[in-house]
Amino acid sequence: MSQPAEIPGYAVGRWTVDPVHSDASFTVRHLVSKVRGRFRAIEGTITTAENPLDSAITVSIDPSSIDTGNEQRDAHLRSADFLEVEKYPRLTFTSTGIRQNGDGYLVEGDLTIKDVTRSITAELELGGFTPGPDGVPLAGFTASFEIDRKDYNVNFSAILETGGVVVGDTIAIQLEVEAGLDQG
Repeated sequence: MSQPAEIPGYAVGRWTVDPVHSDASFTVRHLVSKVRGRFRAIEGTITTAENPLDSAITVSIDPSSIDTGNEQRDAHLRSADFLEVEKYPRLTFTSTGIRQNGDGYLVEGDLTIKDVTRSITAELELGGFTPGPDGVPLAGFTASFEIDRKDYNVNFSAILETGGVVVGDTIAIQLEVEAGLDQG
């Protein structure tokens, strides 16, 4: 793979996702509008290589931390109709490759939801690298992709009398990640 243009502040090493300054959010159609939600418990690592295209990413999310701003809806999303959080306590992503895409990158990898693992491609925007207030290097990234929830056995469906559906199949997902370079 070719080496991308120099990235200011880039450092090789293992970075740990900061759950306080990171966010995994989603948007899905509900009836005639969209519902937004997020997962409050995200963790992971980014291992940056000499050639950034050889880097690796792993992310793990606790699906029971789902928050759409409505506890009744959140309880339903945790149930067997949707995420089955008691049976499947983690949503995971492991990268399998990174390539340049204009000013950004595409990250390919395996996304596991419930008992299904599928390959996805996420658009990755580099937020940058900078020393944090305590001097520890920080890195920032935004990743975006869409999935069809039914591809992951999230099959709940209710049809309206008018023929429409209560919940859409396409889920737009965005991760905002801030990670600190491990100092050890």
